[in-house]
Amino acid sequence: MESALAGKNIVLGVTGSIACYKALDLASKLMQAGANVETILSYGATQFVSPLAFRSLTHRSVVTDTFDPNSEQSVEHVALARWADIVVIAPATVHCIARLAGGLADDPLTTTVIATEAPLLVAPAMDANMYDHPATQENIARLRARDVTFAGPAPGRLASGLMGMGRLVEPIDLLGHIAAALGKHGDLAGRKVIVSAGGTQEAIDPVRVITNHSSGRMGYAVAEAARDRGAEVVLVTAPTALPDPPLVRVESVKSAQDMCDAVLYETSNADALIMAAAVADYRPAVAAEQKIKKTAADEMSIDLEKTTDILATAVGDFIRVGFSAESENLEANAADKVRRKSLDLIVANDITEEGSGFGVDTNRVVLIDREMQVERLPLLTKYEVGHRILDRVATLLGGRAVAG
Repeated sequence: MESALAGKNIVLGVTGSIACYKALDLASKLMQAGANVETILSYGATQFVSPLAFRSLTHRSVVTDTFDPNSEQSVEHVALARWADIVVIAPATVHCIARLAGGLADDPLTTTVIATEAPLLVAPAMDANMYDHPATQENIARLRARDVTFAGPAPGRLASGLMGMGRLVEPIDLLGHIAAALGKHGDLAGRKVIVSAGGTQEAIDPVRVITNHSSGRMGYAVAEAARDRGAEVVLVTAPTALPDPPLVRVESVKSAQDMCDAVLYETSNADALIMAAAVADYRPAVAAEQKIKKTAADEMSIDLEKTTDILATAVGDFIRVGFSAESENLEANAADKVRRKSLDLIVANDITEEGSGFGVDTNRVVLIDREMQVERLPLLTKYEVGHRILDRVATLLGGRAVAG
């Protein structure tokens, strides 16, 4: 699967926290995402985890000593500093953060940080009182002022047994933080992109709803791709089983009207709207206040009424991208929607085609713009499709002033 981290050179610094075991999982996930990973362990980290464990995962030697005569790197901190696309310290202890803030360079990790021009992402892990201490907060503020990115910490149960702020961000979420840090100055930097996702739910009664098979994966993939190009992203999503993407503001809705209200509000200062959600075309005219009971009758009917057409209603000085999930006459139906709704672009897919329907990580789509130019894409991951859509959005935005 294509990833924002594929081919990226990542220096992973690990310092002496009980959360070191999560750094092993992070190294593994980075490798699975196609990244190249070099690991630097502080002395404290080696008391919790073995260099051999990281070497087994990354297939590279692990740096623990600035003056190791057997090192494959001639001068490790200089070689790694030049090699890195990003330096990630996870976990970062309170001591590590203090040394970084002070500009110290007395071990392999801090000398690499001082020597590199690559972005630095720090993921703290410590007891809550240590994190809340004024000295720690001052050190974090000093590092932020130097454009250092922080991921977390997260709240939860700590090693001390107390509850508080200080847990290391989970490795799967750190991948999103790293991708966002790498794309911070991308071609959508400063732009606000609204993405809708999921299948809306229209209440029949307090128990039952009318919905569809949408998993939300396409919309979530577009949101992550926009984040990884530097955009401020708002994801307006109907209920799904997917976790919230890191660094994406998520607005949860249920019905088509809920989604319409949220989209209209968010597009008041947006640069682009990408409607990947499967929005219900009809809803029950009246939702029963109590659960409808089964009767002896063999049939039951429900009166339906049209929902608001969100794309037709959400108009303004922003790029408007629609989706068209079809089971027949794919391009003709999609082109008709472009005309009727005056869209800048539509993304059409045949839901009956293998690998292109609901609940899978791939999609084969056709892009049609307002000039009726057609681009047929091969089967791609939904994340890759998201980038192909955003390539077009970035071009359409061109020299437009930033919204808001």
